[in-house]
Formats: sequence, structure tokens, C-alpha cells
Amino acid sequence: MRFYEFEAKNLFRRHGMPLGNSGVAESAEDARRIAAEIGGPVVLKGQVLSGGRMKAGAVKFADTPEEAAAHFDAIMPIVVNGQKARSVLVEDKSAIEQEYFAAITWDGRRKQPVLVFSDMGGIDIEEVAEKHPEHVSKTHFSSILPISPRIAKEAIGATGVSGSALNRLTPIVFELMKVFLEYDLTLAEINPLGRLEDGRFIVLDGHIDMEAEARGRHKALLEELAIRPEETRQAREPTEFEITGAELNAVDHRGVAGNVVEFDGNLGLVIGAGGGSLTLFDAVRKHGGRPANYCEIGGNPSVNKARNLTKLILSKPGVERIAVMMNVVSNTRVDIVARGVIKGCIEAGKDPAEVITIFRIPGSWEEEGFKILEKYGVEYCDRSVSMYEAAGKAVAKLG
Repeated sequence: MRFYEFEAKNLFRRHGMPLGNSGVAESAEDARRIAAEIGGPVVLKGQVLSGGRMKAGAVKFADTPEEAAAHFDAIMPIVVNGQKARSVLVEDKSAIEQEYFAAITWDGRRKQPVLVFSDMGGIDIEEVAEKHPEHVSKTHFSSILPISPRIAKEAIGATGVSGSALNRLTPIVFELMKVFLEYDLTLAEINPLGRLEDGRFIVLDGHIDMEAEARGRHKALLEELAIRPEETRQAREPTEFEITGAELNAVDHRGVAGNVVEFDGNLGLVIGAGGGSLTLFDAVRKHGGRPANYCEIGGNPSVNKARNLTKLILSKPGVERIAVMMNVVSNTRVDIVARGVIKGCIEAGKDPAEVITIFRIPGSWEEEGFKILEKYGVEYCDRSVSMYEAAGKAVAKLG
């Protein structure tokens, strides 16, 4: 889940990182008041969950409170990568002498966090890495063993930074590393991290992504930041479809039938099991299918959970049929999922035999589940048919 910039900075501020004076405006009057309190030139930034704000015109500068109020009204209608701003961050404009880049993310191959640092911030790090690789360092560190500022210092020094700048940057970057580990993040980024004309350093922009499964561990933090439980925050605001999926999953603690993401296809997916949902989603697309959603089901959900998830997907405009598929699992009862899915189809006014393209869930109580499917004329297959093949069958039935 992704944080807005002002939320990321609130978290950075708790950890003593240097930040400018700022406030979040939800009206033009708010923007005028905050600018007056800051008492000087300010920058206004629309709060969206994606990049590209500057290019879209959602970042503006103001010299007076009146100008700040006018810029607020100009920013709010702007669409940035399909999103309108939830609010506007107003903060003091800083005189920058040099910009740096610092980010921690996960290296899936090394199974370790990696610190990426550059003394050329403010632009896309991919562009810097391609054109000026000597200005980018990549340093892996342990998520289990204790970490020290030495790791940050070596990463910064590898780009040629030395002297006072090196000593002042090290504690900021080291704190970013600690934030990444403490809050189960998948990304903690500062870009740019600015050096002011008076020699001070300041966090100018920040980005944070948290592992979705870690929300329970950090419930108190999310409540303090006013992030609601139903907000999926996947690089955009959640849709009503996604919010409803999260709510129906939260009603019952048994199993999973949620983590719903909305797409614009015509094939609804009830999929899951140990990474199987991602595999099946990709397989449907590989066969030329157009998924209407991504979701996860597994861990022995109740009949009601499976029923409600099915009804939700079938209620989505444009969904013609659904595919019910999972990996080989031992803890999910096939008969329970079959009952739930068929019940959901019937309550949605659909004939299970017509609307379910394929049912492929190997697991416990398999024979009982297959008998239920046979009763309603639903095509099913066992584990001898691969997930890829099952996805192909589902797509083929849609023509």
C-alpha cells in the first residue's frame, strides 16, 4: 500500500529527519492560511499516489498567500495519471544548491534490502543509472542482523560525496534504512534530498510503500495517519469495487476472499493459493484473456465468503463469465468453495453451468466438491490439468 507524500513526511518527521514547514490544505482558504503562517514563498503539490505531478502541472509556486489560494483551485481539477488530488501539500520553498537521491527497496534475487544512492537527485534514477552509472551506488544489507551508519556512509561515499556533505547525509540515509525495516516497507525513497545554500540538508519529497500484509502489525500507525482499513492504496485511490472486496473479507476471519483489484476486462477471476493467483492472472492474459479483476481466495474461507466474493465479481459491469482456479493446496476444502461460488452465481441470477467457464481447485474434500459441481453442470478439472491449461480453457470459452 502506498502513502501520500504528506503521510510519508509525517513518518519521516517522527524519526527526526529534516523537513521544511508545511501543512495540508483541503480548501483554498486552507492554502492561504498555511502560506501566511509559513510567511514566505511556498510550493504547492497535489497529493496523488503516483509520479508525474510536475509534468501535469500539479506542482506550483506562490510568493503570496493569495497566489497560494489561487494555485490550490488550479491544482485540484488536474488529472495526474488518472488521479485527481485528494488535497494539496503547502510547504516553504527552499533555495537548493544540490539534490541527492536515496531509496531502499527489496532485491528479489538477493532476498535482501538494497540501498540505492545518487548525488544526482531530482530526476529519474533510471536515467541517471543509464547515462551516469558512476553516480549511482547499490548497497545490500541484512534485514536480520543489526545495521550501522557505516553501511549508509559507504553507499554515499561510493558516489564521490565526501567531507561535510558525507557526514551530514549519513544519519539521514541511515534513518531511512531503519524506517524501511521497522515498518515492513517495500519502498522508502527520498527524491530529492536537498542541500540548501546555507549547508543544511532537507527532505524535499518522499515516497513510501508498505507491505499490504503488514497493515495489522502497524494498525496504530495507520490510524494515527488517518489511513482507513478499506484503503488499498495501490498507486491510486481504491475503487468502490475494491473497498467492498476489502469489507466482505474483513467480516469473517476464516480464510481469505479478498485483496481485490479492479481491471476493465470481461472475465471475472476467483483465484488464489500460495502465489497461484498471480500465476493464474498472468496465464489468463498470456492466452489473450481480459481479466476483470485480481483477487485471492484460499485458507479455507467460509461458504459465505466465497459466495459474497462471487456475487461481487458478477456484479461488476462488463463481466460476462468467471473462472474459479487455484494452485494445488491441502488446506482449502474444495466442497466449501464450490458451494460458495455456486450459491453466489444463483443469488446473482446466473446459471452456474453457463457463467462458470472452468473450476480448477485441487485440494481436500475434492470428491465431494466435484459431486456438487456435477449436480449443477459446471465444468471442472483436477490437478492433472495445469493452471496454465485451465486458464486457456477459461479464455477459450469466451471466444
